[in-house]
Amino acid sequence: MQNATRYILILVLGIFVGSAITLERAVRADRQTQQEAVAPLPLDELRTFTEVFSRIQSDYVEPVDDKKILKDAIQGMLTGLDPHSTYLDPEGYKEIRIGTEGQFGGLGIEVTMENGFVKVVTPIEDTPAAKAGVKTGDLIIQLDNKPVKGMTLTEAVRLMRGRPGSKIKLTIIREGEDKPLNISVMRAVIKLQSVKRRLLEKNYGYIRLTQFQGNSAKNLETELARLRKENNGALNGLILDLRNNPGGVLSGAVTISDMFLDKGLIVYTEGRTADSELRYSATPGDLINGAPMVVLINGGSASASEIVAGALQDHKRAIIMGTRSFGKGSVQTILPISNGAALKLTTARYYTPNGRSIQASGIEPDIVTEEAKLTLTEKRATLKEADLAGHLNNDKSPEVKESAGTSSRATQDYQLQEALNLLKGINIHKQARAKVN
Repeated sequence: MQNATRYILILVLGIFVGSAITLERAVRADRQTQQEAVAPLPLDELRTFTEVFSRIQSDYVEPVDDKKILKDAIQGMLTGLDPHSTYLDPEGYKEIRIGTEGQFGGLGIEVTMENGFVKVVTPIEDTPAAKAGVKTGDLIIQLDNKPVKGMTLTEAVRLMRGRPGSKIKLTIIREGEDKPLNISVMRAVIKLQSVKRRLLEKNYGYIRLTQFQGNSAKNLETELARLRKENNGALNGLILDLRNNPGGVLSGAVTISDMFLDKGLIVYTEGRTADSELRYSATPGDLINGAPMVVLINGGSASASEIVAGALQDHKRAIIMGTRSFGKGSVQTILPISNGAALKLTTARYYTPNGRSIQASGIEPDIVTEEAKLTLTEKRATLKEADLAGHLNNDKSPEVKESAGTSSRATQDYQLQEALNLLKGINIHKQARAKVN
């Protein structure tokens, strides 16, 4: 009798699943085209599903709740699609909205799933993970000695979050290292200042964008105004640093791109449904009035960062420097469902104005510049003409003054220094052409 009841349950489940799939297909077919016929149900696969369900219930080493099996089945469906699609239970649904609010508890890393492990897209600047030495591309295989393999991304993120001041041990596989690394990170309340500014030299500004949040565009506009005020006038060049920026909200990427473009397409998306096909275009107005720009990217620049870099590159509004970006060119949509949970489902791909897909290829810099640190050589006493007794005076030039030094950050950061040198070179060339004309 018990077996009969179980098989009746399974039969009802099979009918329910089949009916749900039929309904979903009907809705999708109606949305796409009235003439498209609904494909037949995969009955053999549904029978296999119900048989596996039955075997787990009857033969697994210990009893398993029906709800858990079905929840895991749903998660399996989504995990099998791509690394970014996932099932969010009610608690996970709340957590996913935290990252765009600018403050949350945890380690300060942007992560994804790769081959069952947690992959670090980027450690966010000035957070515990970055200070502890976690790097872009690290594969986390254990959290406090618990294997990550078999966890969902949501489950892994929950383990990494916790009480500020508590520690967690990350076991990491890193390219170039012979054995796994154990890195201890102390959790903290992560307060993200998404926009930072600095005047590198007279007339040359620097903006660091660590993440695209809802208020990032407004903050960037404010910081640009402050740079102009510090400079006592318009800038001759701007460096926009998107290195290790994992992305964020699409609207922020579009608005920030628009700040430096007068017209033209910024980004467009394509998917299977009508509401996944979107186009975003620039409006008149350039906040730096066409001054030369360099955008810095690297392997930790993903998603919204790649949208900005791709748009400015295609419109030849900025020179892109650094190394190839991460290559996340897909759009995830949060789809609430009836039980208070949600699906995070990949629904479209991003394309740059010239039709390039960012997905799995990333943005190739115009000038490839590897990451390195600069060290100044020790100054040694050297004789110059002016040091020689009885030297002739220069009767044509004014008194020679020592040149102003650049910011200490620029002199240590090779990519940043190269970007600054490039901006200077562009302006020298423009001035020379203006004199000729």
